[in-house]
Amino acid sequence: MKWLAPLVLLCSLAPLAQAQALDKDALLQSIRDTRSAELAAMQAREQRFLRERDQRQQRLNEMRTRLAQAQARADQLDAKFKTQSEQLAELRAELTARSGNLGELFGVVRQGAGDTLGQWQDSQLNSRFPERRDELEALAQSTRIPSVEALEQFWYRLQQDMTASGEVARITAPVIDRQGHSAPAPVVLVGPFVALSEQGYLLYQSESNSLELAARQPSGNGLIADFIAPRQAAADLWIDPARGQVIEQLQRTPDLLTRLAQGGIVGYVIVALGVLGVLLALARLVWLHWVQRGVDRQIDDLNHLRHDNPLGRVLSVIGSNPRLEELDTLELKLDEAILRETPALERWQGMIKLLAAVAPLLGLLGTVTGMIATFQAITQYGSGDPKLMADGISQALVTTVLGLLAAIPLLFLHTLVAARSKALIQLLEQQSAGLIALHLGGGESRD
Repeated sequence: MKWLAPLVLLCSLAPLAQAQALDKDALLQSIRDTRSAELAAMQAREQRFLRERDQRQQRLNEMRTRLAQAQARADQLDAKFKTQSEQLAELRAELTARSGNLGELFGVVRQGAGDTLGQWQDSQLNSRFPERRDELEALAQSTRIPSVEALEQFWYRLQQDMTASGEVARITAPVIDRQGHSAPAPVVLVGPFVALSEQGYLLYQSESNSLELAARQPSGNGLIADFIAPRQAAADLWIDPARGQVIEQLQRTPDLLTRLAQGGIVGYVIVALGVLGVLLALARLVWLHWVQRGVDRQIDDLNHLRHDNPLGRVLSVIGSNPRLEELDTLELKLDEAILRETPALERWQGMIKLLAAVAPLLGLLGTVTGMIATFQAITQYGSGDPKLMADGISQALVTTVLGLLAAIPLLFLHTLVAARSKALIQLLEQQSAGLIALHLGGGESRD
């Protein structure tokens, strides 16, 4: 079995050796062809590398040339920059030397433009010359020395304002009515003092550059129609020398109804009680005057007693021919009759006196409630803003004033009513005593 393996190996290698002998020439030719192809490829790569090397060298030479040109240009610009820097320094020095006075003038012009802009900010002449504020603002905020044209325009605006301050001009400008509607309307400007329309005096609004109809008009509105109407002769007109500040302050001044509203509920109660007391006192005075006239007529004619007056009703108790033995009884009857008339003559005097006493107490109540509201506002919001405490303080002061204003006239009226009624009662007693004395003495009737 050992000789079997080598035998098999020899049998398998025999065809391979035969094949190698047959393809030897073909293999040699293949190697030659491969070597020729490789040499051709190597020569092609070498040629391509040489061409690329020449191109790169050419580009390198071009870059070196351009670098040299750029360096030369940089040196030239650097030299020019140095030269121009020296020239700029010389020009700046020359400008500083020449513009010394102009710099001071520029500062004065800016300050003058700013001050003028502040003065003209709320001037009603802006509605006539609306562009002047923009010009002044640009001049006041400018950082360059103004030109001659700008200085001349500034001078022209100043001259224009001085001229317009002494003129009465008719223009068309936006006017805001009481409903808040804005529409162009004819306006008469009396210098910088007042602006008028057919509805009344106008207030200038700088935010919208328009005129607004004043909510509260000063007295003399009838003069406006005569002043605005076309005319040949001079016309009277109220003007505001403070250039609208007085009319503006008039809008902040509360009227009677506003003052009354500041008193709150307590204020309204005081006013109601005061009016009630005054009306009651006036009614009593009128009635007592009517009674006094009836008593005077009865005194003039004691022989004919009438029942439309207290004296006639009192004297009718004893009749015209009393008996002397009944005089004591008659005196008591007269006193009783006078007592019956007294309540009618003294009616409502206690109510008037009560109202006169209650009014200042209610004023004190309003003062206390107002101060409580003030301290609550201080507790919640602090004392930094006085407007938050104004309502409470107004209520405290207004109710005190209302209480005093109601109590003082009521006290005078109560005294007057009491005096009138007391005088009538004394007159009844006097006439009754005189009548009894007349009958006791047996004398004639007196006047």
